[in-house]
Amino acid sequence: MNPAIRILEAIIFGGRWLIVPIYLCLLLLLAVLVAYFVGEIVHIIPMIGAMSETALLLFALSLIDLSLTANLVVLVIISGYENFVRKVEFNKSDPRPEWMSHIDFAGLKLKLLSSITVIAAVQLLRSFLDIGNETDRDLLWQLAIVLGFGVLSLLLAVTDRVDAKGR
Repeated sequence: MNPAIRILEAIIFGGRWLIVPIYLCLLLLLAVLVAYFVGEIVHIIPMIGAMSETALLLFALSLIDLSLTANLVVLVIISGYENFVRKVEFNKSDPRPEWMSHIDFAGLKLKLLSSITVIAAVQLLRSFLDIGNETDRDLLWQLAIVLGFGVLSLLLAVTDRVDAKGR
């Protein structure tokens, strides 16, 4: 093979490392999400006794949203790194999580879309619980978005299944 082509291919293949700073910034985003989550809990503790059930449910759904978003960030960081940069090597004291061996790029797309759908659904539930502060138009748009993501998730899953059977 031509040495110039070999060098070019090595440079292109090595270019995958350029995405690593993005994953590091996503780790910073994860730290911000954790700090915000903890701040919300610290802020609400003195007011818990005076909260209505609806306010408590809205608060819980906000924390669930943050948790789902944090899970999504972790999934993107680890799966993206494993799929596009390099396999992560673990030692025996910190075993590899089971889900890591099952997520390829198609699985990552499906899990991302499913997670986004669930986050949108939780937001819709929050809106329904706080219906007095929501307009019908906003509720309809939120419902349309959840349904759109749900249909898209279903279509992606069916497409991936058909593609897998064809191989």
